[in-house]
Amino acid sequence: MNRRNRYNWLDDGEDVDPISSLANLFDVAMVFAVALMVAFVLRTQLTEFLTDKDVTYVKNAGKPDMEIIVKKDNKITRYQSEASRGNGKGRKVGVAYELENGEIIYVPEN
Repeated sequence: MNRRNRYNWLDDGEDVDPISSLANLFDVAMVFAVALMVAFVLRTQLTEFLTDKDVTYVKNAGKPDMEIIVKKDNKITRYQSEASRGNGKGRKVGVAYELENGEIIYVPEN
């Protein structure tokens, strides 16, 4: 058997397209990416953001890098603490009260 005919038994008569295997790799990569996104959402317990309910989420509560994420009417707003605010000494200047109807009243101290 000569060298040229040695691998003829592997050929089934069809032309082999090397690019066709890349389409399968793309499909596998897309499934993997979606699986990673689903795993991330489930791991961080942020599934409430996928519903229609209004949600408030506090990250790192009480720490300098605290962050509050609010979802209201399908709009997400992020509030981050600022290191420049709240530092230093001060004095109490009054008291604020919230009434049953949602109105806030500020009462200054003398």
